[in-house]
Amino acid sequence: MTQKTKQRLGWVAFYLFVVVFLVMLLLPFIWQFLTSIKPLNEISAMPAKWIPSYIHFDFYVNVFTKHPFARYLFNSAFVAICSTLLSLGVGSTAAYALSRLRFKGRKVLLMCILSISMFPTIATLSPLYLILKNLKLLNTYAGLIIPYITFSLPMAIWLLSSFFGQLDRGYEEAAAIDGCNRRQTFVRIILPLIKPAIFSVGLLVFINCWNEYLYALTFMQAEEMRTVPVGIALFPSNYQLPWGDMAAASIVVTVPLILLVLIFQKNIIAGLTTGGMKG
Repeated sequence: MTQKTKQRLGWVAFYLFVVVFLVMLLLPFIWQFLTSIKPLNEISAMPAKWIPSYIHFDFYVNVFTKHPFARYLFNSAFVAICSTLLSLGVGSTAAYALSRLRFKGRKVLLMCILSISMFPTIATLSPLYLILKNLKLLNTYAGLIIPYITFSLPMAIWLLSSFFGQLDRGYEEAAAIDGCNRRQTFVRIILPLIKPAIFSVGLLVFINCWNEYLYALTFMQAEEMRTVPVGIALFPSNYQLPWGDMAAASIVVTVPLILLVLIFQKNIIAGLTTGGMKG
């Protein structure tokens, strides 16, 4: 076997592995989509049928007519966007200070921030519920945005501080020579350089807030204030398990996240390679 043949076989094996890996990743999503367009009698058919005998979109209609799903989408989007913007606004300044300023207890503070982000949700559920109840913030947007910041802000600070730490200090030195103070340097020089990384971290924070379930279930008990994960989980009734409606709703919820990744993929890739500017 020649070297050229071996090289071709290697590429074939590589692409075959990539295809198999992608199919394994996409298989649950494909199954959910096929379930959402199947007739009702074929969803629980045994043996399972992959390809529906005919396509219909009744389940998608049911999602928006039998449930206040549009309201769930608005609640999730509003809370996730507000939590993301607040986390990035506060987190970027805090991360810049932690990565550039030298003060006593800096490393301890970073470790504390990291440890806070590792707290299990269930451990903070009861204290947060009592605090929000006393402040009369249950069933309000603020009552969900504030708890979301408790886990999204530490994550944003930790990730952004690593990105800031990889930036070359020569940018700040050049800005200082030109007469910029610390605030002007941060706003005019550093933020534009770190913008791809902010997009990447912001997308991670948004997805975490969008998919969060336990806080939303506990703090949003009014139906009109429920978020998408809670709304879908409460689709089943005492006598019915609407697999088709739940499959259609899961597709509707997933599509915006896919679109966000596709729209901002260049920023995400650039954010992952921000450290390459160092040197």
